[in-house]
Amino acid sequence: MIYLIGAGGHAKVIAEILETNQQPIAGVFDTDLSKKLWEIPVYTFPGPFRSEKDHLLISVGNNKTRKRIAENTAANYLTAIHPSAQISKRAVIGHGTVIMANVVVNSDSIIGRHCIINTSASVDHDCEIGNYCHISPNATLSGGVSVGECTQIGAGATVIQGVKIGKNVLVGAGSVVIKDIPDNVVVAGCPAKIIKENV
Repeated sequence: MIYLIGAGGHAKVIAEILETNQQPIAGVFDTDLSKKLWEIPVYTFPGPFRSEKDHLLISVGNNKTRKRIAENTAANYLTAIHPSAQISKRAVIGHGTVIMANVVVNSDSIIGRHCIINTSASVDHDCEIGNYCHISPNATLSGGVSVGECTQIGAGATVIQGVKIGKNVLVGAGSVVIKDIPDNVVVAGCPAKIIKENV
């Protein structure tokens, strides 16, 4: 059986990926039982989940929350990949990661655990994306880019080749990153500049 943790909007997209892949969902876990996800039953965790036989996928968009859940919940984590995504046979995808429609992941890229590679994002050759990252819709990572744990690359942002982005960074939507970015900051603009700390 497959279960999701989190019954928000992100869960809808994941649920439809699994549905498209003919992987039925047995239920969704959330602390708010008033939430609904179509006809899928919503439970409080662990409900009917059995770690020795069931599979789990964290359907929460917030990187830090996803990390906290993963570190505190032992499970067989599933990876969900939309069939329209173009994934190199030489790419490595960590467990718990979700890859949305029309994504491209090219040769020798490594994507960590529990990441979100969102709709139409492009990850070119030799990129390394740390655990719990979110590459937002239409973001573009050129070749050899490194992205640290819990970082989010905003919608439509572009990162030029070879740039290293630290941990817990937020890259604003539409930004153009042309130089390395340290840990724990928010950057935005064209070219992207540090605008504040990311606490």
